Amino acid sequence: MSAATLNDSLTRSVEDYLKAIYQLSPEGRPASTSEIAHLLALSPPSVTGMVKRLSEHGLLEHIPYRGVQLTDEGRRAALRMVRRHRLIEAYLVEFLGYSWDTVHPEAERLEHAVSDTLVERMANALGNPDVDPHGDPIPSAEGFVHELSCTPLSDIPVGDTVEIHRVHENQPERLRYIASLGIKPGVSITVVDRQPFDDLVTIRVGNQQHVIGHELSHVLQCACTRPV
Repeated sequence: MSAATLNDSLTRSVEDYLKAIYQLSPEGRPASTSEIAHLLALSPPSVTGMVKRLSEHGLLEHIPYRGVQLTDEGRRAALRMVRRHRLIEAYLVEFLGYSWDTVHPEAERLEHAVSDTLVERMANALGNPDVDPHGDPIPSAEGFVHELSCTPLSDIPVGDTVEIHRVHENQPERLRYIASLGIKPGVSITVVDRQPFDDLVTIRVGNQQHVIGHELSHVLQCACTRPV
């Protein structure tokens, strides 16, 4: 069975796996079976079986004792799904009144159903954006993506003012809380204070000060530059 035939017979499953592995493999780091199982909410044995099939059909490369990586073909397929997902999120927010905390599950469903033609019409209607509502980069129709190199707010020195470029989070309750603080991509934040023992960070957003924990400050990513 060719990779194309595999995609035809297991479209949603294959696409979900490839997108998940892409998300788990920043800078090409191998993704482990346990990580894939956790992200997709599946059992490790079922993930092991699918990984084996995808490897046999040239979409994954298994690295002994480390995990799996996408092949060039697998990466192209993953980027196609990432593009669909992030463009759909952007369209739902821009034109249909969705908030950034409600678009992820809708995009998860729609990304498998819409045609390539509709996706490209969405992109044109949006003006071919570079990022989605959370600041995540949108791959091009040709399969290229400008991965952003960001510094988490947790690593920004006290006294520095930075612009938030990306909120690396999709949990609705966390996104709602972040929005309630007035934080979104494009907003400037000043680090006012940092507690040395409990990792609490005091930030100023506009005229308001807020205290946030280390976990939240880590998903707020700023000082982004495009790698050369």
